[in-house]
Amino acid sequence: MSSGTNFDSTKLYLEDFLKDIDNGKLQLPDFQRGWVWNDYHIRSLLASISLAFPIGAVMTLETGGKDIRFKPRPIEGTKPSISEIEPETLILDGQQRLTSLYQALFGKNPVKTKDAKGKYIQRRYYIDMKSALDNSDREEAIISVPEDGIVKGFRREILVDASTKEKEYQNGLFPAALLFDSAEWRQEYSKYWGYSPEKTKHFDKFESNVIKRFERYQIPVIKLSKETSKEAVCLVFEKVNTGGVSLTVFELLTATFAAENFQLRDNWRKREEHLKTSYSVLKSLQNDDFLQAISLIVTYHQKQDAIKVKVGSDRAPAISCKRRDILRLTVADYSKWAGRESDDFEQACIVNGFKQAVRFFHRQKIFSANDIPYRTQIVPLATIFVALDKDAESDGAFNKISRWFWCGVLGELYGGAIETRFARDLPEVIEFVRLGREPTTIIDANFAANRLLTLRTRNSAAYKGIYALLMRDGGLDFRTGEPIEYQTFFSEDSKDSIDIHHIFPKEWCIQQGIEPGQYNSIINKTAISARTNRKIGKKAPSDYLETLQKEAEITSDRMDEILRTHRINPENLRNNDFQRFFEERAEELLSIIEKAMGKTISRDPEVFRSGKSVDEYEEEQIQWEVAV
Repeated sequence: MSSGTNFDSTKLYLEDFLKDIDNGKLQLPDFQRGWVWNDYHIRSLLASISLAFPIGAVMTLETGGKDIRFKPRPIEGTKPSISEIEPETLILDGQQRLTSLYQALFGKNPVKTKDAKGKYIQRRYYIDMKSALDNSDREEAIISVPEDGIVKGFRREILVDASTKEKEYQNGLFPAALLFDSAEWRQEYSKYWGYSPEKTKHFDKFESNVIKRFERYQIPVIKLSKETSKEAVCLVFEKVNTGGVSLTVFELLTATFAAENFQLRDNWRKREEHLKTSYSVLKSLQNDDFLQAISLIVTYHQKQDAIKVKVGSDRAPAISCKRRDILRLTVADYSKWAGRESDDFEQACIVNGFKQAVRFFHRQKIFSANDIPYRTQIVPLATIFVALDKDAESDGAFNKISRWFWCGVLGELYGGAIETRFARDLPEVIEFVRLGREPTTIIDANFAANRLLTLRTRNSAAYKGIYALLMRDGGLDFRTGEPIEYQTFFSEDSKDSIDIHHIFPKEWCIQQGIEPGQYNSIINKTAISARTNRKIGKKAPSDYLETLQKEAEITSDRMDEILRTHRINPENLRNNDFQRFFEERAEELLSIIEKAMGKTISRDPEVFRSGKSVDEYEEEQIQWEVAV
C-alpha cells in the first residue's frame, strides 16, 4: 500500500475470494444487511461471469485497526464453525454478489433465495452445456432447479431433470457448484457416454468457453487499510453501496459496540419503546436523534472538564454531534448517559432529558409529533435539560428556554446545518439561563411581518408554531368553550379532535371574490374541533355564530369572549368584514409572535391591505429562503 494513502486497488481471482469466504478469512462486518438477491439476479450474475463480463468492483477492509473494531459475521451458507474464526478482511461492498457466488459455486446445500414474487425457494444451479455453446442468450443456459432437481411445466410435465448424476450426464447439465472442481464430473460424464469422441470434444469446448472463464475470472478490489477511520468507512459505504441502502451512523456504531459485546440495537429498542409508547409527542424520535443528544452531552462535559483542569476554552475539545463525533462515542460514554442494561433506562440521564422535553412541549400545547415545528430541535432541548439539571426547574429558566425555542421556530433557523447550531445552542442556552447572556439563536432570529401571508400549510415550522401559540395562550373551542388541552386534543371521539381550520370558510371566501392567498393564510385559520368545523360549514361567520350560540346555548357575550381567546375581533365576524378582520388579526398574531420571541417586529401598514398582491409577498419569501 502506497505511503500516505489508506487504500489500494488490485484484482483477485474469483476462486480465491470464494476460498477465503469458505475458510473464514473473508467475512462481513455485523452492520451489513442480510443477503437478499433473488433467483433471477443469481442466474444473471452466473451468466455474466460465464461470458467474462464485468460484475463490478468489491471493496474490502483490513481488520486489526486501532480505530475500527467491528464484530464480524460469516457469509450466509458457510460452515457454523466459521463464526469462531477471526477474519483477516471484511467485505464493505459486494456482499450480495459474493454471497450469491459462494452459495451457488461453493455451497454444499441448495441456495435459499426468492422467486419473482418474493417467495422463499431452494435452488441448485446448472449450466446447459449445449445451450451455452450454441451462441444463444447465455442467461437461458443458466438453469435453476428445485432441491429435487426436477422442473415441471404447467401440465406437470417434466421440463428439466437433474435429479440424479445420470440425468445430469444424460441431459448435459453441468452443476455450477463444480465449476472449480470439474475433473471427477467430467470423468463420470465421459464414462456414461462410453468415452464417445464426440462427447469428449463437446466437453472440451465447454471447458474452454465456460469453465476456464470461471477459473480465470478476476474481480477488481479496492482494499481499505486497517488505518482507515470509522467516519471514512461510513462515507465510503454510502458512496459505493450497490444495494441502494445507506449505512447509518447507528448501524456503524452498533457494529463497533458489538465488538465489545454491547448490543446497542437491543439497548436502544427498549428506550425507543418506552419513550414512543409513553409520549405521543416523541412518536417520530429516531435513533440518530438519541445518539446526537448523547454526543452533545458527552462533548459538552469533556469541554467543561478540560477547562477546569488547565486548558483555555479555545483549546478544549469542541462540543459537537456531527457524524464523526457520534462515531467516536465509546460504550462507556453511551452507558453513562443512556444506561448499560437493556432495562436500565427510566432513570438514565438522556432519557429523562427527553421526558423533560415532553413536559416542555405539553406546556406549549404541543401534544403530537406531527405538530412539533422542528423534530430535530428535540435534540438540543433534551440535552439542555440534562445539562441544566435542577437549574431548569424555575419559572425564569422555563421562560428563557421558551424564548430560545420560539426564536428558533419562528425565525425558521433549524432547516439547514443543524448540527452546528445544536453545538452552539447547548452551552449558550445554559449560559442564558444562568447568566442572562442571549444565545446566537435568539440574536439571529427574525420574523418578517409579510411572512404571515405565505404561511398556509403544515409544511412550515412557523405555521405549526403559531398554531401552538394560539392554543397555548388560551384558545377555547367555538362550540363547547373548553380549553384546548391534552384531553380535548386527543379525544377518543374523532368528532371532537382538534385541528386547524378556516375562520371565514373557504367556500364563502371564494363566493366573495377573496383571493386564495388571503383566505388560505394562517391569518384566517385557528384551532377548532372537527365537530365545530362541520357546524361552521360554508356559512358566513355571522350565520354560523348564530347557529353555534343557539345549539350550544351560548350567549353573544360568551361567544365574543371565546373568539377573543383566538385573537379575533367578534365585531368583524358578526359583520362578515373579511378585510378588517384580516388586518386586525394579522396584527394580533404579530403581537403573540413578538411576545414569544421577545423581539419587536417591524410593521408596514400596507402589507395586509389589498393594495399589494399576496403573490408578490410570496415571491419575496421564496427569494429570502434561497438567500438564507
